[in-house]
Amino acid sequence: MINILRKLVFYMTGRKLLLPFALLFSALSSIATLVPFIFIWLIARECLNPNISHSLIKSYAIWAVAISIAGILIYFLSLTLSHLAAFRVETNMRKKAMSKLLDMPLGFFDNNTSGRIRKIIDDNASITHSFLAHQLPDLAGTIITPLATIGLLFFFDYRMGLACLLPLIFSLTILRLMIGSRGQEFMNNYMNALESMNTEAVEYVRGIPVVKTFQQTIFSFKNFHNSIIRYKKMVMSYTNLWEKPMSGYIVIINSFAFILVPLTIILLNYSTNLTQTILNLFFYVLITPVFGHCIMRSMYLSQAIGHAAQAIDRLEDLSKTPPLKALDIPIKIKSYNINFQDVSFSYPDSKHETLRNISFTIPEGKTYALVGPSGSGKTTIARLIARFWDPQNGTISIGNNDVTEISNNDLMNNITFVFQNSKLFKGSILANIKYGKPEASMQDIQRAIDLAQCRNIIEKLPDGLDTIIGPHGTYLSGGEQQRIALARAFLKNAPIVILDEATAFSDPENEDLIQKSLQRLLRGKTVLLIAHRLSSVKNADNIFVIKDGKIAEQGSHDMLLLKEGLYHSMWNTYQQSIEWTIGKEAQYA
Repeated sequence: MINILRKLVFYMTGRKLLLPFALLFSALSSIATLVPFIFIWLIARECLNPNISHSLIKSYAIWAVAISIAGILIYFLSLTLSHLAAFRVETNMRKKAMSKLLDMPLGFFDNNTSGRIRKIIDDNASITHSFLAHQLPDLAGTIITPLATIGLLFFFDYRMGLACLLPLIFSLTILRLMIGSRGQEFMNNYMNALESMNTEAVEYVRGIPVVKTFQQTIFSFKNFHNSIIRYKKMVMSYTNLWEKPMSGYIVIINSFAFILVPLTIILLNYSTNLTQTILNLFFYVLITPVFGHCIMRSMYLSQAIGHAAQAIDRLEDLSKTPPLKALDIPIKIKSYNINFQDVSFSYPDSKHETLRNISFTIPEGKTYALVGPSGSGKTTIARLIARFWDPQNGTISIGNNDVTEISNNDLMNNITFVFQNSKLFKGSILANIKYGKPEASMQDIQRAIDLAQCRNIIEKLPDGLDTIIGPHGTYLSGGEQQRIALARAFLKNAPIVILDEATAFSDPENEDLIQKSLQRLLRGKTVLLIAHRLSSVKNADNIFVIKDGKIAEQGSHDMLLLKEGLYHSMWNTYQQSIEWTIGKEAQYA
């Protein structure tokens, strides 16, 4: 509990004093809620008095009402203070988490889905808000109310007070079993199940267009459905586990009257003041339900503490990935040759080496290409240049400077990426293109549009460049998205260009146009080109054939064909594929 509070206070900048005052007012409110019971007992005593005083009863009643209202107002003040502190914590947790995410290596986002990240940051910050704003103020009341109530029990009649402790002890024992280690284990499984459902739901919704295209609705729903079933089984098994203990707890915590009434009958036989004994029974029957309320609050509080602890831990675990190391005074990129020296790399939590002792140099202003089977490591090489991850062994340098010595901003400003799965944001086409260079003039934007062969896309849209992409606007095909992404790359005009299947979704006609545009864009730049369509790389200055994480062959297109090795085999296969036709037998099969 102390550790959780320490972590929460860290995020409570400028409002740290609000929490202790919230607890203080909550404690005062709890005491105020007990005082009216005393006045009710006094009113009952006065009613049984032969010389009844109506004015005194009225005075007691006024005091009971006034203190009850005061207790409500004090509790409202406590909640106001706790909410102010909670809002600050929730805001700072989100800000700090997002700030850490910005420092994460780009590869971090390959291993963490957007659904999971949103769930952890957004929902867990909300959990801590609920804990601070509502459950934590009740902590003072959960402690003070039982202590004050026990004091009252022994003040009026210690014998009845002792009798009331019996069901209290049994109920607390059951409660302890319910919120012990099994409860913490359940909370961990519960949070895991929620994250799983959220991730699968986001992925399912995002993939609906593809699902409908290939008529795989039932199959695609399977993972989402399974995550729901796992959640259901886990929650139901935990609920069934505590069905009988909870039933026993409810029976015991409400059994005070079954003990007090027989005890009162016994005490009446030995009491010299029958009225006082009956009044005490009335008071005890009136006040003992407070215990049940306090115990339930403590149970919910314990659950909330576990929930908040899980939320904080998961939020911190998300940002536990260390940021890429950087120099205090980073080096500026002055030249644009790229060098790999004995680079070996394995993805996090993987024992398999994706790249093994890769060494090559791309001279400034040259275009080099990577080809090879799927999974051979081509994209990994491209991403290591941009520091999606840092290699475990070897060095990668740009302009003869290790990339770890270059600032992230300088690295990003000097490299243009166009990946196979181009990302467009929900917004206008103009805004998406301007991501490449926010300060660009309209003339530069129009030039980039023409170079990327996007003019025909934009002209057919009703709002042109102002057309919104997304659920409240227009959807673009894969090829259209890729050309918009290319326009963004043209606009950025960085000296280093990395193209990973940049024309994968283009039809043959547009691919030829884009290839001609790329030749103009890439002239004089340092280029790394990845493609499965070997026609895209045959004009490269040098081609690396990657197989099983190693460079199997290298050379120009003509040189590699003369070697009659892996590239020669790939080229022949490619040539055959573009000549494929559907025969009559296949048409009518």
